Amino acid sequence: MLDPVLVIASSTALAALLASAASHKLRDRRAFNAIVHAYQLLPAPLAPGATASLALIELALALALLLPAWRTDAALGVALLMALYASAIGLNLWRGRRDIDCGCSGPGAAQPLRPVLLLRNLVIALLAGLAAWPVAERALGVLDIFVVSAAAAVALLLHVAVDGLLANQPRLAKLNGR
Repeated sequence: MLDPVLVIASSTALAALLASAASHKLRDRRAFNAIVHAYQLLPAPLAPGATASLALIELALALALLLPAWRTDAALGVALLMALYASAIGLNLWRGRRDIDCGCSGPGAAQPLRPVLLLRNLVIALLAGLAAWPVAERALGVLDIFVVSAAAAVALLLHVAVDGLLANQPRLAKLNGR
């Protein structure tokens, strides 16, 4: 059994991450549809349905992570979704298709496929595993709520920072002549 602060902070950070990802996909469905199509994992007529489904799944998981009764199932769903995304990335890396956008960073922040994205998805899946862990029963106080909020914010800021570094790494390499 884990302290509820750790589990709630993990699920809150994941919920915010997934809600943001779903928002990117829903705001520019045409661009995300092109990314799904570029992965070449589905027949072209199925790409629009997959585009909408992935965004809605992310949104549903984000909401379910915030509900204690659904948290464990939602966290396991997040881990499975990260495994699906990692499989799609891994298959395209294996095919030698590193030039397509991973679809990870939202519109206007293209990020080519690279092995480090598999590690990032593993870290997110591990955070989901933490969110799925059973919690010890105890009352939460005001300080606990502050710690949950701060920990979730730090996790999100770390994700944004790492994602920004990953997205800009190819540009930085070009500037350095590599």
